[in-house]
Parts: sequence; structure tokens; C-alpha cells
Amino acid sequence: MGKLSSKSALTLGQVMLPSHSNVAGNVFGGEILKLMDSVAYAVAMKHSESNVVTARIDEIMFHKPILIGSVVKCSGKVVFTGKSSIEVYLTIDVDDIQNRKTCGRALSAYFTMVAVDENNKPKIIPQLELIDEAEKKEFEKGKERYEKRKLLKY
Repeated sequence: MGKLSSKSALTLGQVMLPSHSNVAGNVFGGEILKLMDSVAYAVAMKHSESNVVTARIDEIMFHKPILIGSVVKCSGKVVFTGKSSIEVYLTIDVDDIQNRKTCGRALSAYFTMVAVDENNKPKIIPQLELIDEAEKKEFEKGKERYEKRKLLKY
């Protein structure tokens, strides 16, 4: 994955409590998306050095359930930047700390954030500094997703 600038990545951990789940003990998807949105916000805000808003969530993939008592680790990194948009790739990894085992990847998604000025108008941002070939490839994939989304706007 290469080294990432501290302005381009962030990881946040949280224990899942009964208030985060349904009666069967499965954590609500909305709780996880809320955590992901918070991390995407923080990563995009650090990168752009401005306020940001969530514009789009793409390719949400639920890989496995998350249960009460699990520790979730949400990691986000900037993978693409446009003029004012910032695409953040987020993953949720889960650990069962009671049984001392790693459960692995539970969720992944791409969030598109838009940097805004004090009038809530899109603001030009610094471009992502690409460190290695893997980041360059991910940037190009992000650019392809960006171009496809532009074609879909109505």
C-alpha cells in the first residue's frame, strides 16, 4: 500500500455496544456507515484543509456481519482528488476481542467528499501527492470512477 501522508489517511477504532445493534446482536449497517462517514469527513478535511460535505457513497460491500462486543477499525485514505472533490476509500476490519481473534474485513466503500468554502460553494483543493505505483494505479481507477459519474449526472 505504500506510505501515506498523514494528511491523506486516518484510522479510528470503536467497540460496538448494544445500542448499536438490533435485538439479534447484529450491528446496524447505518451505525457502521455513520462511523465511515465520520472518518471520510476527517480524512477529506485534513487533506483539503477546509470544511467538506458528503456528496456520494459508492460501491458499499458488506462482507460479513458485525456483532455486539466487536472492535471495529475504520481506515480511510484519499485515493483520488478532482478540482474540489476528494474520493476516500474506507474499510472496516473487525476483531473479536473476547475470543482474541481477528475476524477480518467486514465492509468497504468509496465516499466522495466535496470541499466547500464559508458560503458552502465548492472550493479548489490541493492535489493528492502520489508516493508509489500502487497509489498511482488507485488514483487512475478513481479518475475512471469520477469520469463515469460525470457522465451519469442528470
